[in-house]
Formats: sequence, C-alpha cells, structure tokens
Amino acid sequence: MMDNTCEDFLAFQEALKKSRKMDDNIIHLLNTSLPTDSFANKTSDAGQQCKQLYEQIQNSYTQRENSIKQCISVVSSRVKHLKDERQVSEDNVDVMKSLRKQQTRLRLMQNELNVEEVVKDRTLKVLRL
Repeated sequence: MMDNTCEDFLAFQEALKKSRKMDDNIIHLLNTSLPTDSFANKTSDAGQQCKQLYEQIQNSYTQRENSIKQCISVVSSRVKHLKDERQVSEDNVDVMKSLRKQQTRLRLMQNELNVEEVVKDRTLKVLRL
C-alpha cells in the first residue's frame, strides 16, 4: 500500500486517506451491498455479503496498521541514529535540525495509529460489531 511513503509524510497521509475511503463511505457501502427487507428474498444471501464487506474492511485495517507500524519503525531508527550522531557532535546544527524533523515525523506517524483506532471504532459501530 505505502511503498516509499515513509520518506514523505504528505504522501504517507494521502495513502492513508485513500485507504480509509471504504471506512468513510461505510453507510453507502452497506446500503448498496445489503438488500432492504423488501428485496431480501430476491437477492443473494445478505449475511454472506455482510461477511465479505467485513472481511474487506478487516484486511484494510491490517494493511494500514502494518504500514503505519513499518513507517514508525523506519523513522524510529532514524531518530535513534540521529541521537547517536548528536552525542558525537553536539554542536552540529544540521544534525539537530534533522533530529527535530524526524522526531516530529515520528509523532505524526504515531498519531496516525490513534486516528486508525477512531476510524476502526466508528466503522465497527456502524456495522454493529
């Protein structure tokens, strides 16, 4: 899903936004996927359709969470490396700037895990799970 987006936070956020499209449109997806009572007898199994939708959503959650955690790991490694560099050359302004930038990026990515939980809870409430 997010190849090389760990380098660019805006691309990272955009990839998450695209991936969360299904969650944003969950009501519409339910309305178009599941038949109303009057059509329930004329269409395929509503339970099966709901199960498939749920599985799609779960797969999406897993992919996003893994991608977020992967990026957090990459940026955490950079932060650690920059902290080590700072210990060696405390007066290096470029190292300090890079460290602050990476720490900010790390916090923003960690925040996306919290956003992911909110999105997940909201969607599962709509699905009544």
